[in-house]
Amino acid sequence: MSIKETILDPLIKKNPITIQILGVCSALAVTTQMKNAIIMGLAVSLCTGLSCFFVSLVRKYIPSNARIILQLVIIASIVIVIDQFLRAYLFELSKALSLYVGLIITNCILLGRTEAFAMQNPPGISFVDGFFTGIGYMFVLLSISFVRELFGSGKIFGYSLFVLIRDGGWYEPNGLLLLAPSAFFLIGSCIWILRSVDSSQLEE
Repeated sequence: MSIKETILDPLIKKNPITIQILGVCSALAVTTQMKNAIIMGLAVSLCTGLSCFFVSLVRKYIPSNARIILQLVIIASIVIVIDQFLRAYLFELSKALSLYVGLIITNCILLGRTEAFAMQNPPGISFVDGFFTGIGYMFVLLSISFVRELFGSGKIFGYSLFVLIRDGGWYEPNGLLLLAPSAFFLIGSCIWILRSVDSSQLEE
């Protein structure tokens, strides 16, 4: 696989959420605000990229019967470091995301890329694959959170775009969009649209 394919494929053709249906739980939980989606997406991107890098670095020394355990140890160590960084420098966002950042350890995207790609490829390309897989995940999070925050609260990044009726404006926010099931339906709509536009993504 070329560098170009490694970078571009996770955005649409091999997106971890819309194509591989991975990482959906966190997508339901953190997409009520775009700032949360960005921080979560960057955290997953860094975790995936670094996990793939370090797993690839030691792949030749990992016994086959212990590879999953060692991959999880590497992933957990990186997640802990990133979680502590957020606590130190972005405390308010850390409070909002702390549960979900911790659950990155169990995110199938990370283990999927370390097992499927990093175990067979050199560290450099493994980091690129992992990082841009995380960017593909963040791309979907931002798309979902844009719709949910704008139409659910009339805001983007916390700034009001639609003046609410209670503030003397014209817009009545749709509170249903701030509930987790709405994200489920939006993700389903994204999957349907992408597979309608690109028939190669249809399951046989």
